Amino acid sequence: MRADIIGRQIGAMKEQNLDAMISCSPENFAYATGFVVPSQPLIRHRHAMVIVLADGRTALFGVDMEATTIARREPDVPARIWAEFTDSAMAVLADQLGELGLSEARIGIELDYLPAGDFAKLRALMPKATFEPCEHILARLRQIKTADEIVLLRKLSRIADQAITDALASVHAGDTEMDIAGGLTRRIYELGAEHFKLLIVATGPRSQLPNVGPSDRVLQRGDVCRVEIFSVIAGYQAGVCRTAVVQQAPPMAECIWRHLVDCKYRIMEMVKPGASCRAVYDAFIAKLSEMKLPPISFVGHGIGLHLHEDPYLGKTPILGRPGEDARLEEGMVLGFEPLCYQTGYGFGMQNKDMLLVTRSGCELLSDYADTDKLLLVQ
Repeated sequence: MRADIIGRQIGAMKEQNLDAMISCSPENFAYATGFVVPSQPLIRHRHAMVIVLADGRTALFGVDMEATTIARREPDVPARIWAEFTDSAMAVLADQLGELGLSEARIGIELDYLPAGDFAKLRALMPKATFEPCEHILARLRQIKTADEIVLLRKLSRIADQAITDALASVHAGDTEMDIAGGLTRRIYELGAEHFKLLIVATGPRSQLPNVGPSDRVLQRGDVCRVEIFSVIAGYQAGVCRTAVVQQAPPMAECIWRHLVDCKYRIMEMVKPGASCRAVYDAFIAKLSEMKLPPISFVGHGIGLHLHEDPYLGKTPILGRPGEDARLEEGMVLGFEPLCYQTGYGFGMQNKDMLLVTRSGCELLSDYADTDKLLLVQ
């Protein structure tokens, strides 16, 4: 178990008057333990949970298919294993919680992840316990990264940045989007990622489409190419996007790109502890409008165990709480992405980076490629 993370959870439980907290999503299981149960994100009913008690005790709950993985990673933590095809998972969990002395306790649980049917069963099995949503507590804790998390996100940022840069350097006019994807995914693994998420390769007119995978489209002179990938280790991810042109930039591309670069540096000037998320977003929109480019709803967001986490540099800094602002804090890591999909010239452009909020300002984590100018595909 990750002692610093467990300590944070214990402190939060005391503030919220909870006796225990159950992390049941893949992201928050990984947050507490430092590893992902492999099949949990793929098969919803294969529950894996971390139980943290306010008195500091911890326990694990998992399916028999993953028992050896859990035992290998956490041999010293008591674990209850349920049989996938013969047990009622919630009955086994209720029995475990009872043995931990929580039959009449106030328990935080992730109600935005646990299926409603399973929660109904658990509540019926534990009628004297009180269950409270705790996903907002965990989301808030995850906003401020630990030193180890920052080290990992810095590494992941470099991997994604270099992999995209190398992949674009390896292709030429006449190659396809699939050739970019092949070089990119191979390079991601060569540089040390465990896997990746959200591979976007969008060239020519397809660069206007926000989230599209690679196709067999052939690269042509004058194409704009948007390439994005999230490198992943231990459930953590860093998202980087780069924009390139094939041999020669089309009309207005360099002008728009310079404007997006100016937006990037304007954001970096403003990002520091205490800065208003909404103010950063408003400054970006004002800068974007100087070229009459269409606005977007956010220009950045927290990142770590989810692709998107609070806070947002956008219209609504905290999801589900419109009208409220949020302040940046030291230790936050942001994915920020000055972009315009619909430039009006038949192409879209995006420059997504990873940014750490430091004590006095910010640090660019994805600093491999020089993005002051458009990358070039020969």
